[in-house]
Amino acid sequence: MTTHLPFSQACENNKGPILERLREVFNAPGTVLEIGTGTGQHAVHFAAALPHMKWQPTDHPAAAHLAIGRLEQAALPNILPIRELDVSNTPWPTLDFRWAFSANTAHIMAWTEVEQMFQGIGASLPDDGAFCLYGPFRHQGEFTSESNRAFDQSLRSQAQHMGIRDIEDLSALAKAVGLVLREDYAMPANNEMLVFVPVHSTGTRPTD
Repeated sequence: MTTHLPFSQACENNKGPILERLREVFNAPGTVLEIGTGTGQHAVHFAAALPHMKWQPTDHPAAAHLAIGRLEQAALPNILPIRELDVSNTPWPTLDFRWAFSANTAHIMAWTEVEQMFQGIGASLPDDGAFCLYGPFRHQGEFTSESNRAFDQSLRSQAQHMGIRDIEDLSALAKAVGLVLREDYAMPANNEMLVFVPVHSTGTRPTD
């Protein structure tokens, strides 16, 4: 019997290109903390393709249930049980991870929540780890495309706390918690993958 599962077309479209970059960044065994697991499509796709990693899905308590059916159906041995995580509820519960990943969350969260996401990751990310943040971003207040400008207007019409974030502002949050923007990968559909690493990590190459 086929059970209807929550589905995101955006996740289906971007999971391939994201995986290509994650293979480069998450290049050694370790646990990946995913913030904002959503439907679980990313978790299942990435964990299946990266069997040397353990995947720790998390989501806000109001949304964590959305991924349960898909994660249980996949039954992958390297996906840990999903945990509820409200980034604004500090201090965070104890989470042991080497890598962190979040997709299409920074423009949905309130800015204070984005700050708290960086604070939580910065507090626990080891020197040999990395945080990959995927989504649309602005550069020095400018949109990279007209479609992103329209998307930003749509977000703000739904809720004033939402909106596409400036990379410079995110880099400032990172710096405040001991991280630095090492890579900014251009991705399909006017998105980007930002890779933040601890300032003390080996081979840090700031983009600014």
